[in-house]
Amino acid sequence: MKRLTRSNDKLVAGVISGISNYVNPELDPVFFRLAFAFIAFLNPALILIYLGMAIILPTEVVSYSK
Repeated sequence: MKRLTRSNDKLVAGVISGISNYVNPELDPVFFRLAFAFIAFLNPALILIYLGMAIILPTEVVSYSK
């Protein structure tokens, strides 16, 4: 089962990259970051939601199995 987590590939807190990995792992997170920046410009309340998700979401667990 897929879980929404903050990604270790982070620019600020890893929230947008985690959402990108949850929606489509093959898609580059840059598209989601640009969309977030545009929508946050139109609705600044989205920044508070981002900060809340940065606090609530767990960090992605990376397993190094051989």
